[in-house]
Amino acid sequence: MDSHPSIDDLNAGLDHLRASPSERGTVEMIVARPDVDQRRLVSHGTLVTGEGLVGDNYLERRSSTTEDGRAHPEAQLNLMNSRALDLCARGDRDRWPLAGDQLIVDFDLSVHNIPAGTRLRIGSAVIEVSKKPHSGCAKFAQRFGIDAARWVNSDPVLRIRGINAMVVEDGTVRPGDRISKLEES
Repeated sequence: MDSHPSIDDLNAGLDHLRASPSERGTVEMIVARPDVDQRRLVSHGTLVTGEGLVGDNYLERRSSTTEDGRAHPEAQLNLMNSRALDLCARGDRDRWPLAGDQLIVDFDLSVHNIPAGTRLRIGSAVIEVSKKPHSGCAKFAQRFGIDAARWVNSDPVLRIRGINAMVVEDGTVRPGDRISKLEES
């Protein structure tokens, strides 16, 4: 049996993915990336405005999309839907950290549910969905297969690969915490 899912395996899970909670979801996993290709599960994470997840290497990462090469300000955090990731990982939760996302959530990340600019309460922190798209890269394809990489990038409205976000209010987040949309003022 191939270790990577086929496009048919992935598409078979689309209804389950689309049934993700749209008002109140759950943080399933928090993953810090202390260095390139390193992952560390954390029991609680501190989210800081302008820094992202404390203990993550977001600030040290370079970006080819900023003028000065510094970390992209709209990509402090990466969130991925746990249902989509579980399909890519073929049900092996131990493989979830390989995706490279700091926050794995059971929550509808689609454009229709949370367009850019939407603020989310996650634990005691508040984050804002950025305009910068989040897409699967070559590393994602190596870890989960080419079909998975194509699948997560196939629907920019459903945002299977997830979203980028910025911290707008410092706070703490733990697995099991709620994630919910804030009402616009």
